[in-house]
Amino acid sequence: MTYNVAFGSYTNAAIKFLQSKVAIAFRTRLTRYIHDLYLNDNLNYYKLLNLDGGVGQGVDQFICNDVTLFTASAASLYSSIGKPLVDICVYNYQLFRSLGPLALTGLLANYFITATALRRLSPPFGKLKAVEGRREGDFRGLHSRLIANAEEVAFYGGADMEKVFLDKGFKDLKVWMEGIYRLKIRYNMLEDFVLKYSWSAFGYLITSFPVFLPEWSGLGGSSELKDTTEGSSRQHSRMKEFITNKRLMLSLADAGGRMMYSIKDLSELAGYTSRVYTLISTLHRVHANAYYPPRGTSSELFSLSDVQGTIHKGYDGVRLENVPLVAPSIYPHGGTELLDSLSFVVHPGHHLLISGPNGAGKSTIARLVAGLFPVYRGLVSRPRSIGTDGIMFLPQRPYLSIGTLRDQVIYPHSEMDMRDAGRRDHELSRVLEDVRLGYLPDREGGWDARKEWKDVLSGGEKQRMALARLIYHEPRYAFLDEATSAVSSDVEGLLYEKAKEKGITLITISTRASLKKYHAFNLSLGLGEEGEEWEVERIGTEEERVGVEREVKELRERLGEVEGWRARREEVERELGRVWVREEGDEGEGEGGRELQAPGYIEDGDGAGAGAGAGAGAGAGDGEDGDGEEAQD
Repeated sequence: MTYNVAFGSYTNAAIKFLQSKVAIAFRTRLTRYIHDLYLNDNLNYYKLLNLDGGVGQGVDQFICNDVTLFTASAASLYSSIGKPLVDICVYNYQLFRSLGPLALTGLLANYFITATALRRLSPPFGKLKAVEGRREGDFRGLHSRLIANAEEVAFYGGADMEKVFLDKGFKDLKVWMEGIYRLKIRYNMLEDFVLKYSWSAFGYLITSFPVFLPEWSGLGGSSELKDTTEGSSRQHSRMKEFITNKRLMLSLADAGGRMMYSIKDLSELAGYTSRVYTLISTLHRVHANAYYPPRGTSSELFSLSDVQGTIHKGYDGVRLENVPLVAPSIYPHGGTELLDSLSFVVHPGHHLLISGPNGAGKSTIARLVAGLFPVYRGLVSRPRSIGTDGIMFLPQRPYLSIGTLRDQVIYPHSEMDMRDAGRRDHELSRVLEDVRLGYLPDREGGWDARKEWKDVLSGGEKQRMALARLIYHEPRYAFLDEATSAVSSDVEGLLYEKAKEKGITLITISTRASLKKYHAFNLSLGLGEEGEEWEVERIGTEEERVGVEREVKELRERLGEVEGWRARREEVERELGRVWVREEGDEGEGEGGRELQAPGYIEDGDGAGAGAGAGAGAGAGDGEDGDGEEAQD
């Protein structure tokens, strides 16, 4: 007996262990598959959030939480369905031998009726679980958003407003969960009544078949028909068979109950499956660019199902031919056109400055070339690779990865990639010196220091770190989208000159006119009355020089008028500083009366500097007041 208990305990523990192993192995393979689709050269991780919208903003909830619940629920199918199914088959066979075909038919009919009733009366747990997962993701996203923008919220003092958002998100989740619990309690009452009481009563009825219907009752009925003895021996035989059948029936009821309870587990698994399927199918759609208009409708203009342009990778330069600038919308809606058609070419050494008002589409050009935005029409040509001998993109808000200080300079390379390329730390030191960050290794504790770099470095240091990456990788072309907006003008000039010394062709997006001297061409967007015109001009042309000379002439003429403006200002201040007091007997609203003299504690010299704010001191500073009387000390 002790041996059987010990063996049973070992078996149950081993089943749970193997179930956990199956769950983690299933999760590992599924997560790898999702990561392969999510993080690749097609930029699916960006398009999934900003263009497709099939999973909203909670993709982390899908990958981290829903996949875990799905694999754990799928791995538990054996214990919730497999084992009870085996028990049902074994006990049914034993009861069939003991009670006959009529009992088996009754048992099967009972299973079918019970399963059908519970299935029809069961709430849609699958859909409820799917919605619960989405609401959990929304609530988690609110917290992630607050963490990512904690500094900005603190500057604005927006804690109360963020608390309102978080409380509302949790309230929506709580209301939904309470609704699920109310449905569950009603369903659990019905389930327990059917499985515990109805099945027990039906089981006692089945076990009585050998007594009342012996000809239909298998081995038990045969023994009842053959038994011609009377008295206590026959009663003892009936009791023995009844107890045996009762135990089999209780074990069968327990296995059937676990089988019926698993219906709810299967419904929840269906909900998890729906969430995981939504994620994987959306990733496949993004990866294959398989966007089609809704059935029975045509594609909206500039929607993801209306992409007809071409991206050519492998061109030595950057070229746009008849490309409209469009701010895309979430599928299936159409985007907003910013510019009808744009064409320009950047060859090696032809540094280009892209300028224009806000909303003209300057950053859209960088996103088109990088492949973040779809090319709806025309042709976009660019180098094939990202990084060395290719093209790089520096956004206004630099990204600082987790890892060491070394990792910040060489990103997106790893330390192993750096070593394989024959690069060493002393080269990184020179790179930091070039961008005026040579003090960082000593200040932060060396190249292997690990910190939360986005909080350690200032805004200007972050942008200079991005320029350090540019100098380290030495691409042939680089897009700088306001990449030096937080850097002082003197250091900014040094950074641009250093990048040009490395042979990097710069394409800068900025509204700062001071950057013109580092570029050869200027692309101006948002021209014309409607802002739909553009122009590419060489910086330093005859027209530009004439325009500069005209502007200088106008400034000199204005400077010549400064003395007159100054004299007029002093006259106005002097008049405003005079205070008049009406004498008794004066009538009317004229300037009758006398002028109030300056107080005795105001010095003559102080009165001159006090201006209008010193009252009569403005007149004292001139030596005489308006009536020719001297101001008294």
